[in-house]
Amino acid sequence: MSTVLRNDIDKTLTEEVRAREISSRARTMQDSPIRKLAATAEARKKNGIKVYHLNIGQPDLPTHPIVLQTIRELQLSTLAYAPSNGLPQALAAWKQYYDGVGVELQEREIIITTGGSEAIIFAMCAMCDAGDEIIVFEPFYTNYNGFASIANVTLRPIALSIADGFHLPSTDEIEQHITPRTKGILICNPSNPTGTVYTRQELSRLVEIVKRHDLFLLSDEVYREFSYEGPSISVLDFPEIRDQAILLDSSSKRFNVCGARIGVLASHNSDIVQAAFKFGMARLSVATIEQLALIPLLNSSRQFTDPLVDEFRRRRETVYHGLASMPGVTFYKPEGAFYIVIGLPVDDSEHFSKWLIEEFEYEKETVLLAPAQGFYATPGRGMNEVRLAFMLKREDLERSLTILRAALDAYRKLF
Repeated sequence: MSTVLRNDIDKTLTEEVRAREISSRARTMQDSPIRKLAATAEARKKNGIKVYHLNIGQPDLPTHPIVLQTIRELQLSTLAYAPSNGLPQALAAWKQYYDGVGVELQEREIIITTGGSEAIIFAMCAMCDAGDEIIVFEPFYTNYNGFASIANVTLRPIALSIADGFHLPSTDEIEQHITPRTKGILICNPSNPTGTVYTRQELSRLVEIVKRHDLFLLSDEVYREFSYEGPSISVLDFPEIRDQAILLDSSSKRFNVCGARIGVLASHNSDIVQAAFKFGMARLSVATIEQLALIPLLNSSRQFTDPLVDEFRRRRETVYHGLASMPGVTFYKPEGAFYIVIGLPVDDSEHFSKWLIEEFEYEKETVLLAPAQGFYATPGRGMNEVRLAFMLKREDLERSLTILRAALDAYRKLF
């Protein structure tokens, strides 16, 4: 066989292999640090070990009966597509909700999305071209990594410190991370995973930065009501960046309807809203029944959110005081949401969390944690940190922290 023929065959085989490969986007998609130990937890349960889930933000409280009652009472002859931007009556309900929390919006400025996740993806795709950058503050909600991969966007992280409760760094430090490819800054306020609530002064500094550099400011406000020291401030509360502010929202946590998958993208920037509308047309529509089911909640939100917020405020106190009895643990008091990132006296929190769920038991019980490395984009960050979600009733939280304290004692002796 001639060398030329062999080279042609090798080239053809190489091209065929490449054609069968999945995309680089798919190969680099991050596993969820929140869920990747879940299968092991289920196996431990089958072996008679009780597992306390501190890893995931799924409230253990029942969804208000009015949601299911509304679904049962729907008079629908056909389950039809909804308009791509949302059902008119659902848009009206979202406007009423925003009126009630002091956020001024018109219905035409709101796009109903499939959860807050789709709102974030739509926003990234609307403002960025492939390879553009968005500044994030780490640790951040881990799925931002996945959304950025889908949108072919690069996240440019700025590390925050557990020492000051993960509040924002100086203006100079933020501006050092701005490049010619930077299109915006993304925040979560109140924050998942840290529970930090940014002050008006902090947000004002971000507003000045995006004004000066002509950037967008995206604000994920799905935990708005869960602000325990005072009201959280919306990105839409700053008229000076009226055309640069994008609000990202979800019904999941404030109404305890995580499975409904109803979110919102909202902005006074008509180009952003129109782009999101076009993306919405490409995926057709958001689920009709769930949009209708949430209308009673949106029309009278405080009635439903206030009891939830009160309960999670009490749970926050339980976690905060429980952590105080753990030697070597670094922690702060989260101002909002229902998460806290804590520092453990270990070198590798992922190894500790894996050992905890795979091998450790304390009186036939153990705890499932979320290692914090997955909430960072910078390699090596968060190595000794975990995120706790205080989703359990207070007695179970107290018990979980007792088990965690015993596990740390045992781990130090073994490793």
